[in-house]
Amino acid sequence: MKVLIVDDERDVETLFRQKFRKEIRSNDVELVFAFSGEEAMEILQQTDPPNVVYVFSDINMPGMTGLELLEKIKSRFPQIYVSMISAYSDNENYSKAKKSGAKEFFTKPIDFNSLKKEIKEMDNQI
Repeated sequence: MKVLIVDDERDVETLFRQKFRKEIRSNDVELVFAFSGEEAMEILQQTDPPNVVYVFSDINMPGMTGLELLEKIKSRFPQIYVSMISAYSDNENYSKAKKSGAKEFFTKPIDFNSLKKEIKEMDNQI
């Protein structure tokens, strides 16, 4: 299962690669990284249909925000699951994300056990 992680903080890549080391080694998960909403859209448009099944995006990013990215993904690629992450657990972002089609909403620090469970459940639905 190909998962796209979108976050403007580049150290997130190292963290995700560490936390998903076992799943990557066993080829259960392939992680791809984008460091902006614009870069994420470029990755998604590389193949038709996109081979990314799940997008995990930060909300607060310069340029295109995670919520704007969510809306673009859901309008162009409704089959892709999208979950949002924020450093702040505010109801406004949560409501906007869920209303725009987000599957889940995670707050930092990320509960990687919950995230892995979410990915596994989606993999079983595909």
